[in-house]
Amino acid sequence: METMVIGIAGGTGSGKTTLTETLKERFGPDISVLYHDNYYKSHSDMPYEERSKLNYDHPDAFDTGLLVRDLRTLCQGEAIQCPTYDYTIHDRSTVTVEVKPARVIIVEGILIFENRALRELMDIKIFVDTDADVRILRRLLRDVKERGRTLDSVVDQYLNTVKPMHEAFVEPSKKYADIIVPSGGRNAVAQEMIVERIRRHMERQ
Repeated sequence: METMVIGIAGGTGSGKTTLTETLKERFGPDISVLYHDNYYKSHSDMPYEERSKLNYDHPDAFDTGLLVRDLRTLCQGEAIQCPTYDYTIHDRSTVTVEVKPARVIIVEGILIFENRALRELMDIKIFVDTDADVRILRRLLRDVKERGRTLDSVVDQYLNTVKPMHEAFVEPSKKYADIIVPSGGRNAVAQEMIVERIRRHMERQ
């Protein structure tokens, strides 16, 4: 089975997950997804107060080496035990999730194009591009509603780490993209182009 690897990157709140879920809905079990966020490094040796102050938007926050190894394993036709992350405690969970090999594997995350070894495993690199004001509003709503954060903590994190890390690492990585999707993950024209490309890959199998 020939596996096609698609990278979907973009800033926080850009619509990466929306695009990923749309593709997953179209192709079902023929697509498996690896989320870079699940590969945050474990800091169980630190108290919660220290973990909450770490910079989670820098490339060093991720165990990208493990992600690369897991992706290679999937491309070889073997299932993996993917780590998971608990945002409410700012640490990796003890729970893992089995991810099975598939004809298409999507890798999603803000910094997946920053790492060369990971980039080189991708057949198609997609960058979802959305205005900063839209992205911060989406992040505010998500972190407060879904991750139990306070408004003040989200704003503080955005100004101190998210925004500067976006400018230093995420935005420059856009140059590696094969496709740039403007106006977020609901861009219908871009969606159909990507769906058609995946469909052609499926038909070759």
